[in-house]
Amino acid sequence: MKKLCCLLLLIPILSVAQEFDAAWVANHYTKTEVMIPMRDGIKLFTSIYAPKDNAEKHPILITRTPYSCAPYGAANTKDFSQGHRKEYLKENYIIVTQDVRGRWMSEGEFMDVRPYNSNKKTNTDVDEASDTYDAIDWMVKNIPNNNGNVGVFGISYPGFYSTMAALSNHPALKAVSPQAPVTDWFIGDDFHHNGAFMMMDAFAFYSGFGKPRPAPTTIGPTGFPFATNDHYEFYLRAGSLSKLTEFMGDSIAFWKDLMAHPNYDDWWKARNPRNFVQHITPTIPTLVVGGLFDAEDCFGAWNLYKAIETKTKNNNKIVMGPWYHGQWASGNGKNLGNVQFESNTAEWYAQNMELPFFNFYLKGKGNINTIQEANIFFTGENQWHQSATWPLAGTTTANLYLQAKGKLSFSPVSNAANSFAEYTSDPAKPVPYTEDVHTGRTREYMTDDQRFAARRPDVLVYSSDILTEAVTVGGTLTANLKVSISGTDADFVVKLIDVFPDQFKYAENKQYLMDGYQMLVRGEVFRGKYRNSFEKPEPFIPNQPTTIKFDLPDIAHTFKKGHRIMVQIQSSWFPLVDRNPQQFMNIYTATEKDFKKAVIKIFDNASFIQLPVVK
Repeated sequence: MKKLCCLLLLIPILSVAQEFDAAWVANHYTKTEVMIPMRDGIKLFTSIYAPKDNAEKHPILITRTPYSCAPYGAANTKDFSQGHRKEYLKENYIIVTQDVRGRWMSEGEFMDVRPYNSNKKTNTDVDEASDTYDAIDWMVKNIPNNNGNVGVFGISYPGFYSTMAALSNHPALKAVSPQAPVTDWFIGDDFHHNGAFMMMDAFAFYSGFGKPRPAPTTIGPTGFPFATNDHYEFYLRAGSLSKLTEFMGDSIAFWKDLMAHPNYDDWWKARNPRNFVQHITPTIPTLVVGGLFDAEDCFGAWNLYKAIETKTKNNNKIVMGPWYHGQWASGNGKNLGNVQFESNTAEWYAQNMELPFFNFYLKGKGNINTIQEANIFFTGENQWHQSATWPLAGTTTANLYLQAKGKLSFSPVSNAANSFAEYTSDPAKPVPYTEDVHTGRTREYMTDDQRFAARRPDVLVYSSDILTEAVTVGGTLTANLKVSISGTDADFVVKLIDVFPDQFKYAENKQYLMDGYQMLVRGEVFRGKYRNSFEKPEPFIPNQPTTIKFDLPDIAHTFKKGHRIMVQIQSSWFPLVDRNPQQFMNIYTATEKDFKKAVIKIFDNASFIQLPVVK
């Protein structure tokens, strides 16, 4: 009995000993910091956490980042306690983080989304793929007790560097996971969507991140001193992009690049990894991960996956969950804003997707039977769908027609010839992207209630009847609009919305009135002058009916029985998107006097949204 009591008394002590924290990392891992030489002589700062357990050899898992290896100093340990990334330490991985060329403590000159060079001839021909190759080569030869297997992953900008890692084709590279990868900064990621400038993100980001770093440093740049915390008011007062350029000053090189390349020219195409993924060796498996409600790089995840799928023969999979930017790594995937998902989708992802992927390819452990070709969470029904194809088998296209008096139907009706609805788009009073006052762009706006917008006279609203059966949509949406405008240019924002029933409520959420909630499922902007070409913009002929057709990023959503489907159309989305002067010009050089009101007409029946409907 005395022995049993002693054992029971030891249980709390053992529990404390097993708690994962900085002390656990210090007890189980040794941190070193090294400068790894590249082929051109530049050295990159690298932080290495290696297991003290040498009973077996360990795989190497790398993240290359422009956002810092901090904390610096071999005695200072990174906090690995949040999310599922700590599981890799428990699995005895060698964890490596590297400052990319020209950032923080690495030598060299930084270049944003540095173009891939497929024709390297000398040691001075370097890119992010060659830097990754050289880094991997050094690590497998110099890090003690590694098993020769290397994986690379990263979220957002590190997702771009993960794609570049796949293009390195080093023989020790066994698995790559680009997550929310920066992919195409003109067509759909971060700073442009369909040619429209995502002003709020670009200015807030580059006014800090873009500041020059003349020499290696552990001290990061300061951000912009906003005069007001109401960012709608701040950007409206600024008046134009040319004024924001004045605020930036002369030192922000990439802001100058943004302003110098208003159209989709060769400069932009060289910075689009989709144009080069055919060079990935078929033996390197890729797991592309993204969020259905990622405000930054939703486009990149979907479209990098599609590009790899069509241009290579490697083992390529995709996971898309109901997440904001990087939420899958947070450990909490139960909701986004007011919308609930009924389970912890982040935990499911970690246990069934990412950990099995790297364990299988880097440790030869377990299997990847849980990972199908497409692993997609469908909101609305709140269920994972795992399939051998994307879109899912049995998906067909159905047209959702805009009709007179705000009706929306899968069947066209006979309206009067050239029937239309119209609104006046006034740049002096642009439609806000969210209802509340914010100090920065929110991540929750991607599922926000759209009732505030539906009440504005410059937003057209089309609603279906109450659904008598569920409608499941999975794939790319395409907007087909027949329009006329009184000016020579305009933006078109199309939003697909799930209208919840009256009296609807979540058991878990009593903080927000959910009955009649208008959930944004997908919204996207298109700059009208690019309707025929992103390379060569064209003015509209005032008041002449014109067709505009553009894709919205893929969705995976079930509109449940008893709900309605809604479409909203507007011509501003502020300050998320810069204001269009509504006359044909280089908007980056516009001044306040260039902004004009415009009458926008949307023609019924001739305008429709193509939905990929899952049968």
